[in-house]
Amino acid sequence: MFVYEKKLQYPVKIKNTNPKLAAVIISQYGGPDGELGASLRYLSQRYSMPWAELKGLLTDIGTEELAPRK
Repeated sequence: MFVYEKKLQYPVKIKNTNPKLAAVIISQYGGPDGELGASLRYLSQRYSMPWAELKGLLTDIGTEELAPRK
């Protein structure tokens, strides 16, 4: 069993908005060259890979692309 608490790990206080920076950030996550696009390409390519060892490698790379950055 787990407890879900919807709170941020660090407090965020936004003083000014910056639409240009927001557009750059969102393009890195969901744009054609972003993390999600790269991850989905790796994970979809694994289905056409004939060698099992390389299927595992593509799966590992794809899931690493989905991992949060520190």
